[in-house]
Amino acid sequence: MNQSLPLNTPINSAIVEQKIKELKVPTIGEASIREIVQLVTSIEAATGEKYIRMEMGIPGLPPTQIGVEAEIAALKQNVASAYPRIDGIQSLKEETSRFLKLFMNIDVLPEGCVPTVGSMEGSYAAFLVAGSCSKERDTALFVDPGFPVQKQQMLVMGQKYESFDVFDFRGDKLRDKLESYLSKGNINCIIYSNPNNPAWICFDENELQIIGELANKYDVVIIEDLAYFGMDFRLDLSKPGVPPYQASVARYTDKYVLLVSSSKVFSYAGQRIGMMAISVR
Repeated sequence: MNQSLPLNTPINSAIVEQKIKELKVPTIGEASIREIVQLVTSIEAATGEKYIRMEMGIPGLPPTQIGVEAEIAALKQNVASAYPRIDGIQSLKEETSRFLKLFMNIDVLPEGCVPTVGSMEGSYAAFLVAGSCSKERDTALFVDPGFPVQKQQMLVMGQKYESFDVFDFRGDKLRDKLESYLSKGNINCIIYSNPNNPAWICFDENELQIIGELANKYDVVIIEDLAYFGMDFRLDLSKPGVPPYQASVARYTDKYVLLVSSSKVFSYAGQRIGMMAISVR
């Protein structure tokens, strides 16, 4: 192939290659999400062409009008002028509890429902607490593929973590793999995404039951990242109060923290709103 000939691509290939070089990433396939964001933004600026931006995991759809109108009404009532109560806005906590019951069929008390500045704040707080409860249990376990920024959070906090790729450990194989880590006695929590981005792996009920049983056996916290809540489209999870429901480890253990992101569920990414549901015993 004559490398001197320009490639017939929708975007000028010479500009793309130049911007990749400027990014100074040895292999573009190993670039982080944020490096890809930087790359595409620079290509758009140089060419005037627009990409369909999917790298940050947001739908890019208009948010529901109900939410927009409710926010406008709240702002007109001067809600922006004061801090919320330190124990949270009771109506929001109650509605979060109701949402989880309607779409997951689990019971979480309102006091266990905590609004967060996106799921990332929820995971940061959960990691901080889980890693501070026991000197012996100083390590988190990530079941990959997951959200790489969460590992960066661990590094920022100076906390230890281990990880493994679940691809070869689906089904009953998952039990032995998890126990190989948990039996060492140093794991304080297990973190995974369900559904997962970018592989779109979805744990089935058997796998979630295994995770829940091992959480009970070894007394570890399960941090279940539900950023892509309800997006296993093989099932119709959109009807409140009727099965099927969003799958969750919460049906098999009460040692859980659930992270739900409004940016995906309601296309409300710009407001950085999420919720953390904590089992209250």
